[in-house]
Amino acid sequence: MTFAGLLRAAVGVVLSVVSLAAVAAEYPAPKEGTYVAKDFRFHTGEVLPEVKLHYTTIGVPTGEPVLVLHGTAGSARSMLTQAFAGELFGTGQPLDATKHFIILPDALGAGKSSKPSDGLKAKFPRYNYDDMVLAQYRLVTEGLGIRHLRLVIGNSMGGMHVWQWGSAYPDFMDALVPMASQPTEMSSRNWMMRRMITDAIRNDPDWKDGNYTTQPKAFRTAAVFFAIATNGGTLALQKAAPTREKADKLLNDRLAAPFNADANDYLYQWDSSRDYNPSPGLEKIKAALLAINAADDERNPPETGLMEREIKRVKNGRLYLIPASEDTRGHGTTGNAKLWKQQLQDFLQAVPKRAM
Repeated sequence: MTFAGLLRAAVGVVLSVVSLAAVAAEYPAPKEGTYVAKDFRFHTGEVLPEVKLHYTTIGVPTGEPVLVLHGTAGSARSMLTQAFAGELFGTGQPLDATKHFIILPDALGAGKSSKPSDGLKAKFPRYNYDDMVLAQYRLVTEGLGIRHLRLVIGNSMGGMHVWQWGSAYPDFMDALVPMASQPTEMSSRNWMMRRMITDAIRNDPDWKDGNYTTQPKAFRTAAVFFAIATNGGTLALQKAAPTREKADKLLNDRLAAPFNADANDYLYQWDSSRDYNPSPGLEKIKAALLAINAADDERNPPETGLMEREIKRVKNGRLYLIPASEDTRGHGTTGNAKLWKQQLQDFLQAVPKRAM
């Protein structure tokens, strides 16, 4: 190779390193922590002397606090994707982490927070969404010493939690952005499909009332079934699997993908939505609210009219519905922030900062 060629190669390597460094430096490095909530009382009346609440933060505590809530069977880590965090937390982006203090909890029962697989197995209190939101509130107030949030934003289960935050703690935040969710009772296909997951675990002979020594096998297939039936988008799936052969390959790949979930944890996570119903508290919401849903969301289909009916009861609420296309992913659409981050930015610029 000539000297010029070597120089061009060296420059290319340097530029590649700079480019990778730029990607890695899009937002400050995440930091992890754990808060131990003492004498945690569940809605059932049961009390655990200690409940671990793990969390990840991005930015410094002097920034405007933003609470970001993940979906079922996810964790804070599941929100740190290029499609989500990479579109929101960088300099100049809607939730610029040099100006905001981003808080991403692992929900009660998930990630590194307290959960059945820690040792109690099926003796762990049968928590629900009320308990999960209470855990988030205790983490934010007791663990992090925060008295007011600029924003609470969440996706899927996290979106449902946002609706509950709005009515349970109406003076605690300026803005709410629930996504891939609706403020009505858990019902219809959404609940029936969840029941199929929990029944698959409970009815598996290997489950043994939660005292299994090896993971039951049935819930893996149930989890794949649920994901294909209620997530991915009709047009996107048709594009990805337009023939039986391609459909078989897609299914086989999903069934063969790594699946390390614990059966008790998974059962509790999906079962926790059983009594979700924020509808009675919608008039209590004071914060400005932007609901973001997808037109092809299989779990929250807009054609039912439920969202349009209920959003009218929220004083400062409105809905942005992402049009369906081959680029949307049904219930998973809101995981791609490119499709709605401009709406978020415009919304936040118009929301005044309320007194703490």
